[in-house]
Amino acid sequence: MQTRTAPSAPQDAPDDALLIAYANGDVSAAQELAARLAPRIMGQAFRMLQDHAEAEDVTQDALMRLWKIAPDWRQGEAQVTTWLYRVVANLCTDRLRKRGRGVALAAVAEPESGAPSVAQRMQDDARMNALRDGLAGLPERQAQAVALRHLEELGNPEIAQIMDISVEAVESLIARGKRALAAGLAPRKAELGYEDDI
Repeated sequence: MQTRTAPSAPQDAPDDALLIAYANGDVSAAQELAARLAPRIMGQAFRMLQDHAEAEDVTQDALMRLWKIAPDWRQGEAQVTTWLYRVVANLCTDRLRKRGRGVALAAVAEPESGAPSVAQRMQDDARMNALRDGLAGLPERQAQAVALRHLEELGNPEIAQIMDISVEAVESLIARGKRALAAGLAPRKAELGYEDDI
């Protein structure tokens, strides 16, 4: 696509406006949209795949697909994030099927900046490992629904679109997934530093 001189979309523009601006030749709109969405879809891909390199590949592939459909994007039909989460979920599911679900977990993610104490970092790492182990032990659809709801903080209607199921099915998957996680993590409450119920 040849870059035309077009007025740049503002940085606070909605995702679909940035996508349409890119389709009309505004490369800076694509850069803004990628900077906004890549960390979120990378996080989703990593949670599903537990492999940083594969998650990066999926993120790049998903964004490439977004750029390819940009000229045909119709505002108001779907949210860009919903479409993108669904693409990432499908790409990750394909990879999981190829390699099998029981893959060893990747190393713990580096702690966020803010310099928590060593003890706090160790406890946070233990909790994240426990959550990843718990999610990895759930059926694939339950794990995906729970992660989208509670880690990505998406609403049930958006999750239903991403997973191509009804809102009621999403609610059921999340409820069963949370019960299974709570049951699986309950014996580790003291180890993980939780005083109340998980």
